[in-house]
Amino acid sequence: MIAQFADPAVFATVAGLLGLMVGSFLNVVIHRLPIMMERDWALQCAELKGETPPAFEPLSLARPRSRCPQCGHAISALENIPVLSWLVLRGRCKGCGAAISFRYPLVEALTGLLFAFAAWHFGFTAAGLGALVFVAALVALTGIDFDTQLLPDDITLPLLWLGLALNAFGVFTDLKSAVIGAMTGYLSLWGVYWLFKLTTGKEGMGYGDFKLLAALGAWLGWQMLPLTILLSSLVGAVVGIVLMVFARHSRNVPIPFGPYLAAAGAIALVWGKPLTHAYLGVAL
Repeated sequence: MIAQFADPAVFATVAGLLGLMVGSFLNVVIHRLPIMMERDWALQCAELKGETPPAFEPLSLARPRSRCPQCGHAISALENIPVLSWLVLRGRCKGCGAAISFRYPLVEALTGLLFAFAAWHFGFTAAGLGALVFVAALVALTGIDFDTQLLPDDITLPLLWLGLALNAFGVFTDLKSAVIGAMTGYLSLWGVYWLFKLTTGKEGMGYGDFKLLAALGAWLGWQMLPLTILLSSLVGAVVGIVLMVFARHSRNVPIPFGPYLAAAGAIALVWGKPLTHAYLGVAL
C-alpha cells in the first residue's frame, strides 16, 4: 500500500481527498479557536480582578457538534461532506433555510487543491508530508487573521518548533539556516514594529506577525526571508490599494498582514530557490 504512494498521481489524489476533510476541520478551527481564546482571556481577567468568572457553554474543537447558528440545527454527517454537501443543500441550512457562507466550501476546496499540489510537487517524502502540515497551518492562520486580526500562538509556535524539528534532519534546509531564519524572522518584523511605533506612535502590526515570520524562517531558512517579505509586502500593498479604491476601505482601518505572509511562505516553500536565483540574476 505504501509503495503505491510513490506514484505522484496516487499520492496527489489521496492528499487532495485528505485535504478536503482537513479543510472541513479547519473551518471549525477558524471559527472556534478565537472564541476559545477570548473566553480564556475573560476567565484570566476575572481571576486577576478577583471577580466571579463568567459562565460559558463548554466549547472545544471537537465539541459540541457543528450546528446552524440561526436555528441550532445539528449538522449531520451527510450534511458535512466537504464541498458536496454545500452544493446539494444549495448553500442553505436544511433546518431553517438560512444561508451558509461560501467561505466553508472555499476553505475545503482550497485546502484540497493545496494538499494535492504539495503532494505532487514533493512526492511521498518527509518534505511532502511536512508540506501538508505547513499548508494546513497557513490556511487556518489566514482565515483567523482575516476574521479577527489574530494569529494564535497555539498554531504559530508549534509550526515554528516543527519546522526546526524537520530541519534537524535537513528536510527543507539545514538546521543552522533554520535557527537563524527563526531568529531573523522574528527580529526583523519586531524591529519594523518598533521603528514604526516610535515614528508614528501607532502599532503597525501585531506580535503574531513576528511569530509567523519566525515560523516561516524555521521552515525555509534565513535565505528565503527576503523573498518572503518582498512577496508579502507587494501582495499586501496591491490588496490594500484595491480595497481603498474600490471598496472605499479607510486608511485608518487595519489590514491583516498574516494572510500575505502565509501566501508568500507557501510560494517560497515551492518556488523560493528559483525565484531567488532569478531575482539575484536581474539585480546583479
